[in-house]
Amino acid sequence: MALTYRALALLLTYPTADIQTAAPAIMAAIRSEGLVPPPIVSALDKLARKLEHEDLYELQEGFVHLFDRTRSLSLNLYEHIHGESRDRGQAMAALIELYGSYGLELTANELPDHLPVFLDFLSTLPDEDAASLLGEGAHVLAALAERLHKRESPYRAVFGALAAMTGAVPDSDAVAALMQEPDDDPDDLETLDKAWEETAVTFGPAEAGCPKADAILSAMNAAPSPDNSRRADAAA
Repeated sequence: MALTYRALALLLTYPTADIQTAAPAIMAAIRSEGLVPPPIVSALDKLARKLEHEDLYELQEGFVHLFDRTRSLSLNLYEHIHGESRDRGQAMAALIELYGSYGLELTANELPDHLPVFLDFLSTLPDEDAASLLGEGAHVLAALAERLHKRESPYRAVFGALAAMTGAVPDSDAVAALMQEPDDDPDDLETLDKAWEETAVTFGPAEAGCPKADAILSAMNAAPSPDNSRRADAAA
């Protein structure tokens, strides 16, 4: 079980004052486990320093501008695979069933395919199982990494770390297909409004954003053990 997954989940979470404070501890957890190659650790450190030292409101605005107003960079994994079709709902139901088989339960406002939620779940699994599950979405991670690279975003380092941890080689045709999808301009408000006017798949009482950072931070204070690694929820 790897705390690195939880640490990376925090780096992909909507910035808060708690995350700013915890940035050094996040990087310490990543370094201590040694699962990420040093060059990528250096890139992650730049992101962590940015989160730690820059103005919180600017960080939050930048996060929303990047991930929430740009559907091509959505952190909801199945959106890239199934769009808003019924297949996505079925896939999320299967994912919730998988969580439940490990004794984990999401809160009502969390989407199971939200990447930080999924990463927190992976942190409770044996390393080989976690890498295998994450590797199934290697093409999605690769496409997101490429789009972030084009934007010169420091968040790209998180996806580089995940690629290194899975060891999976993404299917080049699948990546190419994803890259052919429209890459939204977050400043084109008219197009954005039209996109969100489409009927969205709803799952559960409400849709969600990010996992609650304070609970993940608390879990990072101690290494996982058989008693505490399978928490009541994957990202509560």
